[in-house]
Amino acid sequence: MLSENALKLLREYYKLYKPKDYIIEGQKGGKYSPKSVQNIFKAALEKADIKKKATVHTLRRSFATHLLDEGTDIRYIQELLGHRKLETTQIYTHVSSHLINKIKSPADDFIIE
Repeated sequence: MLSENALKLLREYYKLYKPKDYIIEGQKGGKYSPKSVQNIFKAALEKADIKKKATVHTLRRSFATHLLDEGTDIRYIQELLGHRKLETTQIYTHVSSHLINKIKSPADDFIIE
């Protein structure tokens, strides 16, 4: 699942850097190591003045949580994350108070006279 905004940025990146084997390559070509990706992410957090502790994996969890907050069925989220078991997806997603506050009581459908 790739957003139109991300696709636009990737196209600009591709035109500028013309990667050979990977969409985003290291300075000497080839893929980034997991440690390099973490270091780049950490630098981006500092540059954006984000104080909250986060890792690259936090992006995956946030993606799942935002989809859930927007009402996406958890079974679709399970498929997008590539989980075999729904229980694994449920670990990634936490119940937000934002969603709980939106729940309407079935008792509100009855008219009290």
